[in-house]
Parts: sequence; structure tokens; C-alpha cells
Amino acid sequence: MATPTLVKGSRSTRSTIALKLLMAVTGLVFIGYVLLHMYGNLKVFAGQEAFDTYAHHLRTFGEPMLPHEGLLWIVRVVLLLSIIGHAYAAFTLWARASKARTQKYAVKKAVAATLSSRMMRWGGVALLLFVVFHLLHLTTHTINVNGDPESPYERVVSSFQPEQWWVAVIYLLAMCALAMHLRHGVWSACQTMGLTNSAKSRARANFAGVFLAVVIAGGFALVPLSILTGIVD
Repeated sequence: MATPTLVKGSRSTRSTIALKLLMAVTGLVFIGYVLLHMYGNLKVFAGQEAFDTYAHHLRTFGEPMLPHEGLLWIVRVVLLLSIIGHAYAAFTLWARASKARTQKYAVKKAVAATLSSRMMRWGGVALLLFVVFHLLHLTTHTINVNGDPESPYERVVSSFQPEQWWVAVIYLLAMCALAMHLRHGVWSACQTMGLTNSAKSRARANFAGVFLAVVIAGGFALVPLSILTGIVD
């Protein structure tokens, strides 16, 4: 992604650095959340009792010091603020880069960077739309699914049955977008925090991005794929 020339110590430089740090920090919040969320989802392989007990425990965690679902609401508020901050920083940086771009790129490397940046933006939009769909699907139950509404396990398993293959397709496409977003996002965060100053550190940052993308997106994808193929029923 092209960026305007930065003058050391200028207000625009400090603002750009602050926005990139905001994206990096909120990105780390998301990574921590999706890792924990993936861990919880994988409990589906332990059976209905284990999965439902885990889901119930999330709602009662911290009682009586916290109200019912108190922890969940804290997490929701933190995630909402992180999403707002991440989206604001991303849009502002993109707008500045577009404004500063006065001529077309002449080398393939710059074209590739522009394509990667464009994929990040649209991938982010796709993930945001998927989050809305996911909440309507399994949190508010606005999108109707079969199964006992009191059993999170039954709702999840009934959602990915072969006759509702389109739901699984949406989730799997979203995981592809998540993998690409994580891959590039981890690299960008490492670069922002000054962790790519040598060949070895760049290799480590690249490995971290690929590793997290494969583990997290792959872990989430295992659930719908296992239900579709009858491994989980």
C-alpha cells in the first residue's frame, strides 16, 4: 500500500504512527479473542454435555462478583470498541494513501502491494458482514436454525447439516477471508512494532502470520466440515 512521504516529527507522521499502532493493538485483541473462541468451538468434538457446559459456564463466569453474562458483556464491549478503532484507523490510512497517490505504479512489486492492500480492505468488510450474520445466526437466533434453543451444541450441529449446506459455505468462505486477513495483518502489526528490521525477524513475522492463519482458520473450519461429513452428529 502506498503511503505519503513522512516528515520526521511532523503532526501527520505522529498521527499515521498512532493509527498504525491502533490497528496493531486492536488486531492483537482480535487474535486473542478468535483463539479463545476457536478453543471453545472445538469442544464440540467432546460431545454435547461438554460443549453445553462450557457455553453455560461462560454466562455464569465470575458470579456473584459479576452479574449473569457479565463477562460476555465485557468482552462484547471491548470487541465493539476494537472493531470501531480498527475500522477507523484502516479507513483513515487508506484515505490518506489514496490522496497521496498521484501517479500509477511503474513496477510489479508496487502493483502487488496495492493488490494485497485491496484484498485486506475487502476482506475486512467481508469479515464484518460475516460477524453480523454469525450473531444473527447463533446468538440472537434471528436466522432460524433447528435444534433445542437451550442447547448450544444442538444449534451448532443442526446448522451445518447437509440440507443446509449454504450455511457451511458461508462459514468456510469467511474462514478463507479470515486466514488472508490474519496472514497480512500479523505481518503488518510486526512491521508497525519494529519487529521486521532484519531478514531473520522478517522470516519470523512471516511464519507467525502463516501459522496463526492456518491454525485459527483451520480450527474454525473443522467444525462445519466435521458436521457435514458426519464425524460430529
